[in-house]
Formats: sequence, structure tokens, C-alpha cells
Amino acid sequence: MVRCDPSPTPSHLAMQTNQWLIEQAKASGINNPLDLSFAQYLDSIDSLAPLRNKFEYPLNKTLPDADFGLCEPEDESLYLCGNSLGLMPKATRRVVNEFMDRWAGEGVFGHFSEPSPWTKCDQELSKSVAKFVGAQPVEVALMNGLTVNVHILLSSFYNPTATRHKILLESRAFPSDHYAIESQMKLKGFDPEKSMLFVSPREGEELIRTEDILRIIEEEGDSIAVVFLSGMQYYTGQLFEIEKITKAAQAKGSLVGWDLAHCYINVPLHLHDWNVDFAAWCSYKYGSTGPGGLAGIFVHERYRNDNRDRMVGWWGHRMKTRFLMDNRFEYEEGAAGYRISNTPVMLVMPLIGFIETLEGVELSQLREKSIRLTAYLELLIEHFFSPSSPFRSSNKISCESITPKDPSQRGCQLSLKFNISIDHIYKELVKRGVAVDKRYPNIIRVAPIPLYNTFTDVRRFIQVLNEVVHVMDRH
Repeated sequence: MVRCDPSPTPSHLAMQTNQWLIEQAKASGINNPLDLSFAQYLDSIDSLAPLRNKFEYPLNKTLPDADFGLCEPEDESLYLCGNSLGLMPKATRRVVNEFMDRWAGEGVFGHFSEPSPWTKCDQELSKSVAKFVGAQPVEVALMNGLTVNVHILLSSFYNPTATRHKILLESRAFPSDHYAIESQMKLKGFDPEKSMLFVSPREGEELIRTEDILRIIEEEGDSIAVVFLSGMQYYTGQLFEIEKITKAAQAKGSLVGWDLAHCYINVPLHLHDWNVDFAAWCSYKYGSTGPGGLAGIFVHERYRNDNRDRMVGWWGHRMKTRFLMDNRFEYEEGAAGYRISNTPVMLVMPLIGFIETLEGVELSQLREKSIRLTAYLELLIEHFFSPSSPFRSSNKISCESITPKDPSQRGCQLSLKFNISIDHIYKELVKRGVAVDKRYPNIIRVAPIPLYNTFTDVRRFIQVLNEVVHVMDRH
């Protein structure tokens, strides 16, 4: 008997998803839903399946550490690492080459020549990106990398006083966020030891409870200048309740910012409606813009003309008077006024390629498929590798997901916690053409991306993990 319910007390969304899997198992006529043929059936009814052909999908022979004694060089790899770096859309190669040709042919005139002059190319995309994050175009700017943008935003929105100087963040925030916050405090004359306020999981738990975040905000709110959390925790894959936390912190007089690196294109966002003060994200994960891809910021519309002090440069100056160069700064309206340098046009091109690839696809469709893909992965992990499963593949090696079981509290990623060191497991997976990532001490993160991953990918991953476990059992 296959246990399709991954949780003793599943949420409504989890029950809906499990019911869908049960219904598809019946409709397929396949007696064993654990079988590869069931995954292939799910792919056959997937309306988004054609999207995979719009991406460059790596073959085993192009991966640097694949062992061709263990995998076929001409076979497609198992790329389940889009939470770290998304695959390249095929359109991107064409768009980048067109830009190179234009640069070669027009030189400096490309800055102002139509169509799409380079001086405006980032703002022309703001409308599309605004839809991705639930914002108005004036609230979005495309610029820099994520950590640079965190610094730019904190330099303006973090204005500590003697009585209100703390920033609330996760105890295991992504290191770059931690460093940025720490350095901003030092630059403004405050001691991070006294001004950094951490929220942690309870003893013996992996996830941070919303009630604990709200309790700290209530108890410490009068001293908190900014709440700055990850929308989704990179290590566990936990999606925080952004709207609820934002409302509670603002009620205590704090400003609220979010690092949305693992949320962008992964989960639904409604930043304007949630009244978020500011946010930042990268685009190279689920947004598939390539390593170091162009990042973005959100600044709520209520700040569009407040002209608060900030780090400034000429690209934040109003376009209408920017090239008068009279050194009389006029803020561009909204988030665009936080830009500093000339737009890196080469980095805009992959974003254009990604947006083209998504034409005709709603984010709600991606989310629906994502929930089902990850639920299927979770089901198989629970069956074959859970310490409590009677069907475990190994008596020695087990793993379980530490990511929330409620689909509304997670995205694509499952963080699998193993009962042994992950180095050997990870190495054996890579040799077999699997791309996942490891986080010490014992986590392997697996992320089936709805844009290009399939149910068959998920089932094949389980098969390869079984092989690896059996190999390690013999040693």
C-alpha cells in the first residue's frame, strides 16, 4: 500500500494534491503508482510539457564529473538544481547574439536608436517583472546583483536611532544577507552584537514558527527599525507568511524588507497588496538569466516621490533631464530612483529571453505543476527513504524532508536530511549525471522546476538515489 498522504494532518492544499495523484493513478490504469510508467503517464497529460523543449537541457556528456561507466553520455542529465542556477532558455542565445550584432553595427548610437534603445531597455521590462512579483511597474527596478541591492535599500530604509536600531533576521540567514546587515550597522555607528536580533527554530525543530516571529515583533517591536527576512529560507525551503509578518511589524512602527531570492518565479507574490516596504531578488535561479543575472528591487508606491536620502548615481536621475548634466539631481519616480549606474545591457538580454520563453504561460500554471511535482517527489522519498517506512531501500541509510509538508509553505525545493555524511552520496549522484546541491552538514536540496523538469525526472532521481544507497550499503 502506497501512503499518498505525506502528513498525518495535511493541509487542504496537501489533501487536494494527494487526491489528484490518487485520481491520476486510477485514470492511468497503472496498478503501481510507484512505477516509472506512472510518471510517464503524468508527463503525457502535462499541458506545460512543451516548455522543456524551450530550454537547453544538459546531457551527461557535457557535465564535468559524470562517469560514463555509470551513465550514458548521450542521455539527458537529471538537472534538479534550478534553485541554485536555472537552465538557459534557447531564446537567450538568439537575443544575446542580436544584441552583439547591434553593438557591432551601431556602436554608441544603440543607446538611443529605436526600437528598444539601451538607455530604456531595463524599464521596458519593468511591466513584465512587476507581474512576476505582484507589483506596479513604478515599484520595480532592475539593477545590480542581489547583495548590492540589499545594501542600497538598507542604506536608505535603515535609519537607526538610540532607541530603535535593531534589525530582525533569521538565525541562519543566507550569509550575504547577514554580512550586509552587519556592515550597514557598523557603517551607521551601531554594534551588531547589540543591534542584530535573531529568530531561531525551537530546540529540536528545523523550521521557524510564525508565532515566534510575531512574538519577537510584539515584545521587541519598539526597538526594531527594520524586519528583514528571507521570503523563503534557503536551507530548509520554508516559505514565510510574508503578508502576516509585514502587517505585524508595521503595526509596531518597523519597516519591513524581504530577500526574495528563492521566491521569484517560484511562488506567488503580491508585494503591493501585502504592503511590503521594500524587497530585493536575484533572477538566476528560477528566473533562468544565467550566473550573476540582473537582479531587481521593489519599493512600495507610497515611497514613489518621498525622495528619502539614499546612495545615488546618474541612472537614478530623471530620464528627461539626465543628459543635461547640470549636477542638479532630480529623482526618477519610484524604484527607478534607486538605480545608480548605467544599465548592464548584456545582463538585460537573458531577462528578455526568459520573458519571451514564458509568453502564453501564467505563473499560476507553473505553481500548480510545481506543487504536484514536489508532492510526487515527497511521496517517493517518504516511501523509499523515510526512517519510518517499512519499504525503506536501506537499513543503514535514510533521509527525510525538513521542508514544510504544507505546499502553501514551500516552493519547488525539498531539503533532504540524511542520517550520514552527504559527501559520498553527493559524489555518487554527480557521477551518475545528477545535478543537485549540498548544504552542510547533511542536507541535499532537490528542486524539480516546472518550467523544464518532468515527473519522469523525479522518478529517475529516486531510482538513481536507490542505486547510490545500495552501493554505499555494500561498503
